[in-house]
Amino acid sequence: MPADMNDYFNKQRGKGGDNQPPKPPQFIQDFSKKATALYVLIIVAALLIFFKPFVVINSGEVGILKTAGKFDPQPLQPGLHLFIPAIQDVIVVDTRVRIVNYKSHAGEGDFDRRGGVLIKPAIEVLDARGLPVNIELTVQYRLNPMRAPQTIAEWGLNWEEKIINPVVRDVVRNVIGQYKAEDLPVKRNEIAIKIQTAIAKEIDKLEGEPVELVAVQLRSIMLPPKIKDQIERVQIAKQEAERVKYEVLRAKQEAEKKAALAKGTADAKKIEAQGEADRIRIEANAQAKANKLISDSLSDKLLTLKQIQIQGKFNEALKFNKDAKIFLTPGGAVPNIWIDSKDKQKTTTVGR
Repeated sequence: MPADMNDYFNKQRGKGGDNQPPKPPQFIQDFSKKATALYVLIIVAALLIFFKPFVVINSGEVGILKTAGKFDPQPLQPGLHLFIPAIQDVIVVDTRVRIVNYKSHAGEGDFDRRGGVLIKPAIEVLDARGLPVNIELTVQYRLNPMRAPQTIAEWGLNWEEKIINPVVRDVVRNVIGQYKAEDLPVKRNEIAIKIQTAIAKEIDKLEGEPVELVAVQLRSIMLPPKIKDQIERVQIAKQEAERVKYEVLRAKQEAEKKAALAKGTADAKKIEAQGEADRIRIEANAQAKANKLISDSLSDKLLTLKQIQIQGKFNEALKFNKDAKIFLTPGGAVPNIWIDSKDKQKTTTVGR
């Protein structure tokens, strides 16, 4: 032991007597107090880590506080919440929109917890004649956050299997059972509306409104092979009938077009002939009127004057051709025609 420490203990022994143990130095006493506090903090931290008397609730979730097995009716909102370990517990439930897909080749109860998607086999139902039909659809829903404690208390954590799945299957069976298999594809939209309306009605009837229905989509209607073949044949026959109907309509339109063209040509010819007849009639009427005017303008004195004038022209002509033969036309003195006997090729006609 160093000399300074011996001196310190000797002095302490002298102050307190030979029978009293020496006191530790002050810095050791201070370190001992700090170590005790540190040990306490470590123990408390270890207890907090082991028992974890707190929970963090994220957005899109609510907490259900359970005290001695009894659920608090008021849900815990997002944030940090403390509770008493061994006496209390907090159940965190998801209140975001969840999806259940009913589809072919799906395993029973497949679940993607990260995406909140539950996968179920397609719903097998019977049509109005008892033929099997498979229905694929998607249902979107969410847990009512304000009623989450009551819902979990009544239905349990697997509330989806007890509320959503039975309602959906019963509604689909009831709706599809009203139709024949071959009518299902034709009335798809009508069936989809009926299914969504019926599911919403059944969910709303539940006491306490535990679930909010968001949407229902009818994705596929899978028919038996015989029904599919029958529908395809019917569709082909309908298409052929539509094609024949179109050809008939087209031929009718073509015939009407030709008839219209022929009628138009006939009407045009008729109008043209009528126009020609009208032209001839108008010209004849004009000529008749002209002849009448001429006839009305002739008088005995005028005719005598004309005869004298023509006769004067013949007389003048005879002065140069004395051997001419004179012919008188029937009906009077005019016109007179004479022919030169010396030149048979030359013929002169004198008219009025």
